[in-house]
Amino acid sequence: MATLGLSEADKQAVEDFKRDVVDPSHTSLVIVDFWAEWCGPCKQLAPVIEKVCADYAPKGVKLVKVNVDENKFIASQFRVQSIPTVYAVFQGQPVADLTQARTESQLKQMLDQILAQLPLESEEKSQEQELAPLIAMGEQVLAEGDAERALSVFAQLIQMAPEHAAVVAGLARTHIALGQLDEAQAVLDAVPEEITRDAGIEQARAALSLARDAKPVQDLSGLEARVAQNPDDHEARFELANGFMANGERDKAADELLGMIERDREWNEGAARAQLLKLFEAVGLEDPWVSAQRRRLSAILFT
Repeated sequence: MATLGLSEADKQAVEDFKRDVVDPSHTSLVIVDFWAEWCGPCKQLAPVIEKVCADYAPKGVKLVKVNVDENKFIASQFRVQSIPTVYAVFQGQPVADLTQARTESQLKQMLDQILAQLPLESEEKSQEQELAPLIAMGEQVLAEGDAERALSVFAQLIQMAPEHAAVVAGLARTHIALGQLDEAQAVLDAVPEEITRDAGIEQARAALSLARDAKPVQDLSGLEARVAQNPDDHEARFELANGFMANGERDKAADELLGMIERDREWNEGAARAQLLKLFEAVGLEDPWVSAQRRRLSAILFT
């Protein structure tokens, strides 16, 4: 902003704006809220925008409020014709008009879209870069069957990032792998509201539900014989499928459940399909194995 010919007050306002908005915007997304004391809608919006910006501070978002009565020159430079007017500023330039976002969900949605496109350095991004290899190590150790070591990894990670969805989910699934179902339940019961719908958390909940339904069975030969003699003995097949799941034999479990669905999809109010979908969630909906089983399920349901 040129300052030639400005009053001393306006020059100071420009310097303040440069200090508070322009300079921070080189590394942060600065939300500029133009308001006034007499503006009713401004007062209604204030707690919403203040809360969201505080929540998004770890993502690199900063809020600056500009009183238009005290900063007429700044407001004119942004062509503010009505208030509240809200702009997102990055690298000294307005990148989005957020004025129409009047609710918390609307503002968060717009910020998420903007942040996804900007190369911001933030506390959250730095933490994510630090945590990612450690989470991957924990997941690898767990996949290799060393649940005790995985528990050590995730127990340390939960101290570093108690609200990180992947860490919480990993810790819960590790407890499940160790048969510590009550401990897993306690971890999931303490999940912060903002990550409760995370896919990893949902996966851990499904795994816990399956673990509670099924107990490891040393000898399934009796159930296998019953099913071989009568494939329509769905009670035996369902118990056999749960036994396979408890023993980690997901292919055999899926075969039994799909066989039940093919013969009588309505048995026990669709219990076989519900259990199969729960198994999909526990494995992970993006897993290639789940995709293959979904194709098998579709072939049964739609042919």
